[in-house]
Amino acid sequence: MAAAQGPRMIRCRLAAFALAVFLAPIAAGQRELRFFNWSDYLPPAVLESFTRETGIQVHYATYDSNEAMYAKVKLLDGGGYDLVVPSTYMIDRMRKQGLLRPLDRARLPHFGNLDPHHLDLPFDPGNRYSVPYLWGTTGIGVNAERIDPAGLHAWADLWQPQFRRALLLPNDMREVFHMAMRVLGLPVNSTDPAHIEAAYRKLRELMPNVRLFSSDAPQVLFITGEVDAGMIWNGVAYLAARDAPAVRFVQPAEGPLLWMDNLAILKNAEHPNEAHALIDYLLRPDVARLISESVGYATPNAAAVAILPPEIRNNPVIYPPAGVIERGEYQVDLGDAIRHYTEYWERLKAGQ
Repeated sequence: MAAAQGPRMIRCRLAAFALAVFLAPIAAGQRELRFFNWSDYLPPAVLESFTRETGIQVHYATYDSNEAMYAKVKLLDGGGYDLVVPSTYMIDRMRKQGLLRPLDRARLPHFGNLDPHHLDLPFDPGNRYSVPYLWGTTGIGVNAERIDPAGLHAWADLWQPQFRRALLLPNDMREVFHMAMRVLGLPVNSTDPAHIEAAYRKLRELMPNVRLFSSDAPQVLFITGEVDAGMIWNGVAYLAARDAPAVRFVQPAEGPLLWMDNLAILKNAEHPNEAHALIDYLLRPDVARLISESVGYATPNAAAVAILPPEIRNNPVIYPPAGVIERGEYQVDLGDAIRHYTEYWERLKAGQ
């Protein structure tokens, strides 16, 4: 079972599976689908069983950031792939830019399994373009063998000198600026140029503590001891702790970053019927449960949550208490202000 595998084994299987499905020849008349998803975000067994059941061959490719996915989809004018998995703010941007196709709810009979709390949110009112896939928080990961977690309570603590050259930050502009805005007490979705510059300057102060930016299997960096602490997704922390119990997850006092990744069909998808079929398959309780168990993230599927093992369903790392969620905030599209963020992000990573 995929849930029993270590993160490195899952990663190897995913890479081999992705290569196989892209290289596999398609028989004449065979139905197919092109799926563009986050790295380490779907156990291979799910697509294997979907193909066995439906006969639909899935071409699977992965990315490590919303921006990487968006750049490729934009270049292809909403084509090239059929199904993508953008986060909240990217769904907001892509629907406004006409890159997504409205969903046919009649083709999604399992949609009713979703928890209403995760539906009809501001980034996609009425879920006209998207279906929740997985959700979670971004907080602080720490190796308790090297750093005492008792002294780490807030995002602001990462600026302490003890973390020099020891931190991991995700290769994710919005998440890193979100943290800085929280530390400064500014709106996390601010479009004010003065706020964006202030966040950049605060992050410049953090750079001596940053060892690297990476969103590619960050759990491995904690397990191997390459980093001592840093920003980390809760599911990654959960997976890392299974192999290295010293890895702990801290929900920062200023509030975590809330995110949700969502299934969406591209405007110029060549196989929209097959994309709907896969979305509905992923909404089945047993399938959603397998995904959540395997990748360590919370499912928005209420029927799946009900059949999760208690040790996962009641794990506060994966399913944080209401008080934590209330302190968090989702990201939304920033419109033209994204250019200011991007400029400062490039300067930050270039050491300027």
